[in-house]
Amino acid sequence: MNDVKYRNTGRIVGVLYIIGTVLGVLSVPLLNPRTAPDFLAEIAASQGTFTVGALLVLVMGFSLAFIPAFMFPILKKHNEPMGIAYIVFRGALETCTVIIRFICFLSLASLSADYVAGVQNVPALQALGELINSILKMPMAEFAFGIGALIFYYALYRYKLVPRWLPIFGIVAILLHITASLLVLLGLQEHFDTGSLIMNLPIAVQEMVMAVWFIVKGFRVEEARRDVPRVKN
Repeated sequence: MNDVKYRNTGRIVGVLYIIGTVLGVLSVPLLNPRTAPDFLAEIAASQGTFTVGALLVLVMGFSLAFIPAFMFPILKKHNEPMGIAYIVFRGALETCTVIIRFICFLSLASLSADYVAGVQNVPALQALGELINSILKMPMAEFAFGIGALIFYYALYRYKLVPRWLPIFGIVAILLHITASLLVLLGLQEHFDTGSLIMNLPIAVQEMVMAVWFIVKGFRVEEARRDVPRVKN
């Protein structure tokens, strides 16, 4: 019965990873108008697809937020504080940042309609749009995701829940992702520019490979269900 339980957990986690990664990738071109010089006009011209992109980001966030909930029963057998930390960063904090981003996207869509209609003070709308866009450019979700992913990959490696080459590649990929986020924060790189996309490509590949592994192979059951002393500190 436990074997079936852990295999099912692997399948669910794998599917959630695929949903989150695919929706995240699909949202990028739909939200691209906000990077244009006259971004409010560009958003207004493609408001429908822009709103769909925002919804994809929201669904992506919620699908990924469920992963720590399914993983916690396994992680707590080995290190309960680590499991809690994973829930905090990958579940709670990342979800909060995704909701904030979704609200910002919808605000830009609303502002863009008023902007092209010219029904209000255009300079004020531009200034407000720039402020919202600057909030979206802050890598809040990226840092929450990065820290949570580091915790998860370390747990997979430390407790041998999957072959170790998989979390090792994940650790390298997520460090590249965090570095790209730092470069964006420092103004040395832009979201979705060539350098950023190249540095984030490994983590996208990693999460898809890991998702397929979870679905096909699951966790190493003897390690996942092993009764080990919990680390309290």
